[in-house]
Amino acid sequence: MASAGIVWRGDFETGDRSQYSGTQMVSADRLQVVTSPVAEGKYALKVTVKQGDDPINASGNRNELVYQGKEAVGSEYYYRWKVMFATDFPSVDTWQLFTQWHHDGCCGSPPVEFYARGEEIRMALNGTGEVPWKTKLVRGVWHEFILHAKWGATANTGFVELWHNKELVLSKRGAVTMYSGQKNYLKLGLYRSDTVQPVGVVYHDGFVQATTLADVIALDVPPPVDAGTPVVDAGTPVVDAGTPVVDAGTPAVDAGSPEEPVEEAPETETPPGSSVPPPATGIPSGEELSSEVGCSSAGGAPFVAFALLGVLGLTRARRRRS
Repeated sequence: MASAGIVWRGDFETGDRSQYSGTQMVSADRLQVVTSPVAEGKYALKVTVKQGDDPINASGNRNELVYQGKEAVGSEYYYRWKVMFATDFPSVDTWQLFTQWHHDGCCGSPPVEFYARGEEIRMALNGTGEVPWKTKLVRGVWHEFILHAKWGATANTGFVELWHNKELVLSKRGAVTMYSGQKNYLKLGLYRSDTVQPVGVVYHDGFVQATTLADVIALDVPPPVDAGTPVVDAGTPVVDAGTPVVDAGTPAVDAGSPEEPVEEAPETETPPGSSVPPPATGIPSGEELSSEVGCSSAGGAPFVAFALLGVLGLTRARRRRS
């Protein structure tokens, strides 16, 4: 049964990509809904990125889904999803993003992102240029993440909390989780440096957004066991001749229809590890970007003390990616 606390599902149990607002992909086979492997239910998403995949004419290579959740200032949610890296997922000393909450501005690193670098999985908070959590990159197994976030433009108004494989790995702490005057939206898939040559494959499953931790944890609870068939009057034997089983076959998987990406001017990069100053004026009137536009980066110094972006007046150069 659906919980009142469930805000949105992106678990692919529709058998296609229709739960999401849009795509950034070079072809439908790069974002393919599959029946195996899956972490739960019947379907999962297989994401493939090859060198040169650049659907929006911007920096890096990508194939991503977009969900325009438009998280507003002061909103607070729990996000739970599962990710598996293919056994031959590339080990490279550069960024390979698989989940990000992006600001709706045109440029710069997203406030919150998850990525692989070398043999590590990392979480970055780019508003302050830090990496508060990382773990070993294990391939061929499902990693479960639960992110508890309050969206705010300062460390006094925003926070993050993180579970990995049901273990609390990052206690609740203040964080810059959005940029002043902007909202956030979700990007799910694989986005990486265009210097990476090997094919990259990653799987996503079970994404859900909810208002309480109990709602996302409850999704792992098995359904109630059938208590059995009501007792039949013992005086009259009941003969069950059985019902022929008809094999309807495996339902076809709808990979979704390719969508025309919105073109965007190429952008330059700055080295990982720098913080992102909030845009001075937010989105100019008439220039708000659609779900087909986004940016990203990866990196940051671990455990750097938080500070208010407005006070810092950060002016360091950022790589400008979509």
